[in-house]
Amino acid sequence: VKRDALFAALGRTYTDEEFDELCFEFGLELDEVTSEKTIISKERGDEKAEGASDTILYKIDVPANRYDLLCLEGLVRGLQVFKERISIPRYRKIVPAKGEGQRLIITEETARIRPHAVAAVLRNITFTKERYDSFIDLQEKLHQNICRKRALVAIGTHDLDTITGPFTYTAKAPSEIKFKPLNQSQEYTASQLMDLYRTDSHLRHYLHLIEDLPLYPVIYDSNGVVLSMPPIINGDHTKIGLNTKNVFIECTGTDITKAKTVLDILVTMFSEYCEKPFSVEAAEVVYPNGKAHIYPELAYRKEKVKPEYINKKIGISETPSNLAKLLTRMCLKSHIIGNGSHIEVEIPPTRADVIHACDIMEDAAIAYGYNNIQMTIPKMYTIANQLPLNKLTELLRLDLAAAGFTEVLTFALCSQEDIADKLGMDISATKAVKIANPKTAEFQVARTSLLPGLLKTIAANRKMPLPLKLFEISDIVVKDDTADVGARNHRHLCALYYNKNPGFEIIHGLLDRLMQLLDVPNEENGYVIKAAEGSAFFPGRCAEVIAKGQSIGKLGVLHPDVITKFELTMPCSALEITIEPFV
Repeated sequence: VKRDALFAALGRTYTDEEFDELCFEFGLELDEVTSEKTIISKERGDEKAEGASDTILYKIDVPANRYDLLCLEGLVRGLQVFKERISIPRYRKIVPAKGEGQRLIITEETARIRPHAVAAVLRNITFTKERYDSFIDLQEKLHQNICRKRALVAIGTHDLDTITGPFTYTAKAPSEIKFKPLNQSQEYTASQLMDLYRTDSHLRHYLHLIEDLPLYPVIYDSNGVVLSMPPIINGDHTKIGLNTKNVFIECTGTDITKAKTVLDILVTMFSEYCEKPFSVEAAEVVYPNGKAHIYPELAYRKEKVKPEYINKKIGISETPSNLAKLLTRMCLKSHIIGNGSHIEVEIPPTRADVIHACDIMEDAAIAYGYNNIQMTIPKMYTIANQLPLNKLTELLRLDLAAAGFTEVLTFALCSQEDIADKLGMDISATKAVKIANPKTAEFQVARTSLLPGLLKTIAANRKMPLPLKLFEISDIVVKDDTADVGARNHRHLCALYYNKNPGFEIIHGLLDRLMQLLDVPNEENGYVIKAAEGSAFFPGRCAEVIAKGQSIGKLGVLHPDVITKFELTMPCSALEITIEPFV
């Protein structure tokens, strides 16, 4: 929002610090103080920013559930009520006499495309440049969040004086729809529009919503003038401007609840500029089955909450009358009923986010001030302990470093090649967990071994003086049908020695040192190593480590093919074991 417009509407000025504090009290965050020029120069460089406005902007972070704070009008109203400078406005819908109001008739063709529509009229509204910009901007913000990029709801606003009702919401074949779209100079058919907007940076993101459907949704007036082709574009004929006096609003969508919420937010925010402030003219929507509904609903509803519930959940001890005052400051008009045993809270149509008593309690906590809640020590005594597996990991990391090895931390995701082809295995044998839609080829699967990560680290550090002695203790992931999430983590330890000679004895010595630290004797019932085969290891230079009666991993000299596939040139020996049996 523009700072000066905000302060003018609030009727006073603040320093940046004071306004930041006010936002915090109201449960918002002043994210940044900037200007259009600064934003453009940050994103695209100083040259592009020339000529941009220097007007100071406040970037305010609004929680995703508060659609009523997404424009200057709603934000100012919320802050003014919060500061008790104005009382909560009462939103009224005016239902015109039968046959005089606007009607929107939905045909059955829309049922499989976008079945729902709601409508309303803002009468005798006065726009200025700022109000008009805010009106368009709010629609865009709603499209992005509650409307889920127009998939659930699309908003159309039209100059009512350029069209005559009743209006018809129907669906037709793309070739049959022809009109002049917003800000274009000629008529196009719907199919031509799809091609036209494929290159449009803004509208191309919405084409997929209808382009594969046999029929496209469209709204006509009684003379066949196209109002809009939701969810893509409005017609140019009905576009609103600064001189528009009467605005017809229609919201079409696949989710009727969201459509009603969006309409409520739009009309409550901007009805303050109507000749009769905060009043909206209702419109009638006729469904294919002949039933008629009056919109907007602008439904007020009452909820009862117990004061002790609020006090207990927040951890305060306020009187019921104080709690009612706090809630009223949050635009939830409240008063005490039944000798203070309950608080009756009126939920206005602007607050679709209040669903449960805990939402009311949260607003009471915000109004009370999070910083004013006394900190208390929890009544339960618990002694925190480090997870044994992590404790063992920490201890081993220190001792491996003391043995002269350098610790590395590598990515938990890697490519399929890294854990399969390059190690001479088939991907199906690895039990690897695959990413459904990987952004890059480097991150296709969760690692099933720490070895590829260490080898890639050496490949990236070939200029370092030899020998390179590296280790990592981290989790690997494998599929497991018995686990509730279908996969399981295992804590592995992997060490690598890279030099002109393989240095098998150094890795073997490290294993002995590890077992000594873990207090595992080198004998039958302690640990032994047995000759084995491994696809990544040189034949006859690989051994299996058996401890506590189970195989815990392998050590050996890596196969030359593996070394060359990781773009290395020297021999290398490695050890990879699981440390979980030793916890």
